[in-house]
Amino acid sequence: MKLLRTKSYINGKWVTGHRKFSVTNPYDQSLVAEVEDLSRDQCRTAIQHANDAFKVWKKYAAAERAAILRKWYELQMEHAEELAYLLTLEQGKPLAEALGEIKYGASFVEWFAEEARRVYGDTIPGHKRDIRITTIKQPVGVVAAITPWNFPNAMITRKVAPALAAGCTVVIKPAELTPLSALALAELADQAGFPPGVINIIVSSQASEIGKEMCANPLVRKLSFTGSTRVGKILMRQCADTVKKVSMELGGNAPFIVFDDADVDAAVAGAIASKYRNAGQTCVCTNRLFVQENIYDAFLEKYTAAVKKLTVGNGIDSAVVIGPMIEEKAVVSVEKIVQNAIDNGGKLVTGGKRVGAADSLLFEPTIISNAQRNMQVFTKEIFGPITPIFKFETEAEVIELANDTPYGLASYFYGSDYARIWRIAEALEYGMVGINTGMISTTVAPFGGIKESGFGREGSKYGMDDYLEIKYMCWGGVK
Repeated sequence: MKLLRTKSYINGKWVTGHRKFSVTNPYDQSLVAEVEDLSRDQCRTAIQHANDAFKVWKKYAAAERAAILRKWYELQMEHAEELAYLLTLEQGKPLAEALGEIKYGASFVEWFAEEARRVYGDTIPGHKRDIRITTIKQPVGVVAAITPWNFPNAMITRKVAPALAAGCTVVIKPAELTPLSALALAELADQAGFPPGVINIIVSSQASEIGKEMCANPLVRKLSFTGSTRVGKILMRQCADTVKKVSMELGGNAPFIVFDDADVDAAVAGAIASKYRNAGQTCVCTNRLFVQENIYDAFLEKYTAAVKKLTVGNGIDSAVVIGPMIEEKAVVSVEKIVQNAIDNGGKLVTGGKRVGAADSLLFEPTIISNAQRNMQVFTKEIFGPITPIFKFETEAEVIELANDTPYGLASYFYGSDYARIWRIAEALEYGMVGINTGMISTTVAPFGGIKESGFGREGSKYGMDDYLEIKYMCWGGVK
């Protein structure tokens, strides 16, 4: 593979670490690559180089930054199939889904290449006759980005593209389980012509130490993190001493509501698309499926029939729609969740166990009916291919159930009464609401949550805000 790299990328050079660690294919645990393992000291060096490069990059004209970003986008699209293949090898998701992620990820680079030209200031009427007031927006500085394993390509571009477009430089820590997609992006960035130090990739098995350096280093002025709420809280505490800007895209517990006036077939298709993408390992996946009581049985029958048709296996196989889970502890977690539901009165409709060998990371798409709020499937982010289906009677009841969680990332519902659609959309305590659709992620809309799902928005016209500072200029003596 032309884009396979095993060294980190710092200041325009490929760098070795003090040791190596293995990246394996979650389908069969076969070795994909041995990757250089970098230290905290090397992370500190990368931050210094990023700070030096920032002094140069911020002075580039917006059109100059846009041109290099555009070239990076074109290279990603040119190499989309190889990037997808590499992603599937290290992460496991089906190849068609991986290709979709590559194109989705590249779309952020294209979008923010264009947005680089639109960082506008304001002229404000002065408070006195001889005063003029203007504002300008300037890049915040060095940005540290920590990205997850479930979208190893798109979670990087969604953070890095707006930062670069704004004039910031970046130091990226990809997940230890999936570093190869990040390094491939670094290779293409090198080919695109970014100056040395503008983009830096730190691959390390020492996530805690790298995170501490990014949080404590005063040269880093902004931290963007996608991952668990637990880790996000730790990083926020660690950033407090240097008062950094932070963006947090954290855990979710997405409700998916089906009202009795919904198109049931459409709701079934939407729920499957939302629930089983990436084997249920996404923060916006349906976590709790609520169906109104008088269509519950009909929905369950159709949903079960559709789920039984889903093919589980090697993501490289074109017939497969659900690949393996990422690692052993992820499978153990969903096994415990299923058992907890059964122990508390849930009915296992289909699935509920591994596919193949006892150590397989393939898990059957699972449905649990008679789900109740005392089960872990109600309170815990499942992060696996399990659908608990709850029954509800009234609109007020389901809103209370849906909002009964500290999380507030994504939510979904199906119905046809437009008055109710407005009421539900406004009542749901979530940063994103899918109405008669189970797929909401797009470059042109703001992605992000509320409550313990974090803050800040990625994508859309709002996506550069967290990478910019507003400077107010007061002009006196204007007569």
